Amino acid sequence: MTASDPPGPRLPNSPPPAGRSRVTLQVIAERLSVSTATVSLALRGSQLVAEATRHRVREIAREMGYSYNRSAASLRTDRTNIIGVGFHDITNPYFAELLAAIDETAGRYDRSILLGTYAEDLDRQQRVLGTLAEYRPDGMVLCSAGGSTVESLAPLIDAGVPIVQLSREIPALDLDFVGADDRHGTNLAMEHLIGLGHRRIAFLCANESISTGRNRYAGYRDALARHGLPFDPALVHFDYGTRENGLKGIQKVLDAHDPPTAAACMNDLAAFGAMLGLRHRGLEAGRDFSIVGCDDVKEAAQWFPALTTIFNFQNDMGAKSAEFLLNRIADPTAPTQRLLLTPALHIRGTTCPPPRR
Repeated sequence: MTASDPPGPRLPNSPPPAGRSRVTLQVIAERLSVSTATVSLALRGSQLVAEATRHRVREIAREMGYSYNRSAASLRTDRTNIIGVGFHDITNPYFAELLAAIDETAGRYDRSILLGTYAEDLDRQQRVLGTLAEYRPDGMVLCSAGGSTVESLAPLIDAGVPIVQLSREIPALDLDFVGADDRHGTNLAMEHLIGLGHRRIAFLCANESISTGRNRYAGYRDALARHGLPFDPALVHFDYGTRENGLKGIQKVLDAHDPPTAAACMNDLAAFGAMLGLRHRGLEAGRDFSIVGCDDVKEAAQWFPALTTIFNFQNDMGAKSAEFLLNRIADPTAPTQRLLLTPALHIRGTTCPPPRR
């Protein structure tokens, strides 16, 4: 057909030609022989509409090229159906797994997530959280940067933004929290190593600027005291839990006057770095030295040898944080919720009795 040809006939119920008219709720309603109110509720994921009808409305809306005007809808309902997520790190697979669980749970309730990351940088965290707030999320799930204080989240709290703290917490804040019992987790690791006969045990990537670091380090100190083992500062490496810092840490403690035969690590990334550091010295985890990680990211079972580690149930943790936030959005005055999941020890190939000297 050339530009001068008259337009051909349109089939009944077919979408309007591009550029002629906009697909509206009324057009979709007429196509399905339902009310515009039903279409509107279905597109917003309302449970007042049967699931089959919601699915059909969305299917037809896609076919007809309908674009949901989220901004207009948020003005009508005072909801954006967006959840802000602020994480200090998603290069660590542990936090990627948490994020995936949040996203999956939010999606089941027809919420979208908006992610901001800020490393361990307090100034960047302030900017990122401010930018997230500009999108008017209905609430936020936050894992704050190291060194965060009450003042760090004050602008969001003062603005009335519902917040759930995830994994890390600022204890002075009366906010919903979902995390693991990190102190207990490190106790599990230490009991395993001590039970194998280790008496000189290092702790790699201790960090007291974050709640997880404080609690895991406290679990290490608890276990030493409980078994009457001396605490030796030369066997502790302070830093954030990364592969690079785990490698540096194992090199440091191996150079101690009386070196350790085992190490508990802040997280799996530090443990992976420590395993590489052992190989730099011609040693192998599970044969010459014992290593225990924490988090049990999927990669942990794939290493050779596979990493003995503490599992924190991060899928449950991420899902629960999203559920807590949705509950807080629905009822801002409800009592604060706090959930500590109990970790589990997964014994694999990187632990063994200490070698004979």
